[in-house]
Amino acid sequence: MKYIIAIIKPFKLEEVREALSAIGVQGITVTEVKGHGRQRGHTEFYRGAEYAVSFVPKVKIEVAVESSLVPRIVEAIQGSAKTGQIGDGKVFVLPLEEAIRVRTGETGASAL
Repeated sequence: MKYIIAIIKPFKLEEVREALSAIGVQGITVTEVKGHGRQRGHTEFYRGAEYAVSFVPKVKIEVAVESSLVPRIVEAIQGSAKTGQIGDGKVFVLPLEEAIRVRTGETGASAL
């Protein structure tokens, strides 16, 4: 099993969700987050005053899946989240040692 974390631009969330649904991903967790990568934030103007935005709004998507699905999921996220601009995001794939469904006590891949 693997745990996939994707950090993407907020306006791409619906496209990514639809792409994941199309390949059979049933459950995702979405969190609104702020951060920065190489772009180190950006500058905005508000009522004629310029100010620096150090942290850029992003969306974090978390998915626990069977290992065999990882290439398709990563491809779906990349394809639907890409704009070609700085700040498109990152995808991280981590090993997942165990999953337990609280309601039934199922473990492993059957708990996903």
